Amino acid sequence: MAVGVWISLGLYFLLMLAIGFYAMRQATASSQQYLLADRNLHPAVAALSAGASDMSGWLLLGLPGAIFIAGLQEAWIGIGLWVGALINWVVVAPRLREQTERYDNALTIPAFLANRFPTKALALRIVSAVIVVLFFVVYTASGLVAGGKLFQMAFSGLFTFGGLSDYQTGVWLTLIVVLVYTSLGGFLAVSLTDFVQGCIMMLALVVMPIVVLYGEGGGGLAQASETLSTVTEPANYLSWTEGISFVAWLSAVAWGLGYFGQPHIIVRFMAVRSVKDVPTARNVCMIWMFISLFGAIAMAIFGRAYAIRNGLTIEDPETLFIVLSDLLFHPLITGFLYAALLAAVMSTISSQLLVSSSSLVEDCYRLFLNKQATEKQSVNVGRISVVAVGLVAAFIARNPNSQVLTLVSHAWAGFGAAFGPLVILALTWRRMSGAGAVAGLVVGAVTVMVWIGMGWNASFLGGEGVYEIIPGFVASWIAIYVVSLMTQSEGEFRAAQSV
Repeated sequence: MAVGVWISLGLYFLLMLAIGFYAMRQATASSQQYLLADRNLHPAVAALSAGASDMSGWLLLGLPGAIFIAGLQEAWIGIGLWVGALINWVVVAPRLREQTERYDNALTIPAFLANRFPTKALALRIVSAVIVVLFFVVYTASGLVAGGKLFQMAFSGLFTFGGLSDYQTGVWLTLIVVLVYTSLGGFLAVSLTDFVQGCIMMLALVVMPIVVLYGEGGGGLAQASETLSTVTEPANYLSWTEGISFVAWLSAVAWGLGYFGQPHIIVRFMAVRSVKDVPTARNVCMIWMFISLFGAIAMAIFGRAYAIRNGLTIEDPETLFIVLSDLLFHPLITGFLYAALLAAVMSTISSQLLVSSSSLVEDCYRLFLNKQATEKQSVNVGRISVVAVGLVAAFIARNPNSQVLTLVSHAWAGFGAAFGPLVILALTWRRMSGAGAVAGLVVGAVTVMVWIGMGWNASFLGGEGVYEIIPGFVASWIAIYVVSLMTQSEGEFRAAQSV
């Protein structure tokens, strides 16, 4: 492995750790500082933190891998996500920023729900905390799988020690670095590292498709189009619509529904400096997402043309970014691109670990085990929780054959169905009841798990599979609406008059 790669990666790791130590000195004196950076995030930091923690390794591995195989039809996932994110910033962000502070300064989504619906406060905190930790363990595992794949492909034979394979070593090294800066610096460290990582990811996704297209062996746009026109598996590789059924299209764009219920994303809305800063953050985030998603799609399409023209076999399509980074760039740039992949992975893992930790501390430890816990005790327990969740995720990620996009899709659907309708209606519908909130949480999460367990996401009623977020989201919305009408509480209604 060239020295240049080590230099780039070494500088990246040092920067992440330095940010962690800086944040530890600046914003870990209280739970509000550790969990929400004292609600004082600059809008640009909040924007890129939301984007980077959302996109994760699937942007550089999972999505390009799917498009590399199936063509532009898979790009509908990216379009659905961009539209969903925009609506999320418009509808949820300003309301959540204002209401979480007004409802007894809630520091977590479960705490906000409990304060919003006091008649079912305990049930909401317990159920939502369980769902948060359960799905985030799976989500975190997807990021560790991406880190493991990077080391398996890029550093073959260099990190095998103690009986661990390259893949397993990559999983543990990725986790350890994230654990250090997250547990030390809390939300401020996570947000600042996300900002840096978001910039690195976007730059990599601008550079990569240009070099693949116009670098050595690329041939330019005309030759790439000519090459791709010969692809027969699948047919209509460059078509957005030909050959795609309505069910497949709906399952792809339905990814956008997940945004409303992703705790690691919407918590950024709670931490932005003020409601007035939300539009600025929204604009920055949407521009960043557009550039990054376009770059990922272009890399996959041009990467397929490059592979065909040069007789290159990509055994695992999700490693396309890694293979092209190694083939086409100087070692210093290759190291930077590897850092971009690690940035995508680490930004999401750190956010997920912190949100899981916050639920364990605020909704379990301080609620049941130590109601009089000091701020120092709460912060320390939060650090322990970060490590615990990370270790469980590493156990799940131990299989090198795991697919990043599959793991992400399950966790994304779980959160989107359980929390999406709940968050939207809690912020906008005065007549919603606590019983309705509990019903929506349970019905959404259970529907997703049953749908996956029955295999209906792969084949439903003898036909195409339906992405589990669709039935989960619809069932949750209906459950909230029906149960709320049956169990309206005047006390909760009066408390929500100013919503």
